[in-house]
Amino acid sequence: MKTLLTALTVFAASSLLAQETGKPETAKTEWILFDGKSLNDWEPVDMGGSGEVSVEGGQLIINQGENLSGVVYKKIEELPLINYEITLQAKRLQGVDFFCGLTFPIGDVKKCATFICGGWGGSVTGISSIDGQDAANNATGTYQRYDDDKWYSIRLRVTAENLSAWVDDKQVVDQDIKDRKVSLREGPIEAYAPLSLTTYNTMAAIKNVRLKVLAEEK
Repeated sequence: MKTLLTALTVFAASSLLAQETGKPETAKTEWILFDGKSLNDWEPVDMGGSGEVSVEGGQLIINQGENLSGVVYKKIEELPLINYEITLQAKRLQGVDFFCGLTFPIGDVKKCATFICGGWGGSVTGISSIDGQDAANNATGTYQRYDDDKWYSIRLRVTAENLSAWVDDKQVVDQDIKDRKVSLREGPIEAYAPLSLTTYNTMAAIKNVRLKVLAEEK
């Protein structure tokens, strides 16, 4: 009788353990978008005259092209489309235009915008586009100084009601988007939706590209 009870106890414990281990894993909240080793998760897009993209020394190198150059992230279906934050480091190696064009989705892969660092001659920073106006012509646009061959930490926060961005510790964008039209600038950048890293007539290095889900406000 004791043997039977022991066997039943072991069986019940094993069943309970199996049920517990069979529970769904905790939802993923952080992603390394660029591992510093390969472009397996990224697809270069050549608009004709675009610079080549490579990985060197743990960095994603976008070579200077005649116009727009860069890569599109290939696993967008695995990522959140709203309430997230992207961080990366970027530096301009050569050229006089934007060294970081971060195109991103806002709740839908068909609704995107681009955070520009160093555009329009090397200093304009902001979101393209708000109400049909690009970063050089809307309220998000500011002039920031960027030195060549210097790393800048870039952070972009995306929610349904606000777009915020920082360069190093300085907040450069705080744009409410409720009842505003947010979209990509018409033209070549549309080929880089919904999530991409681009430059314009500029060579840049990018590293430590990460995305995380924003914690829910209590």
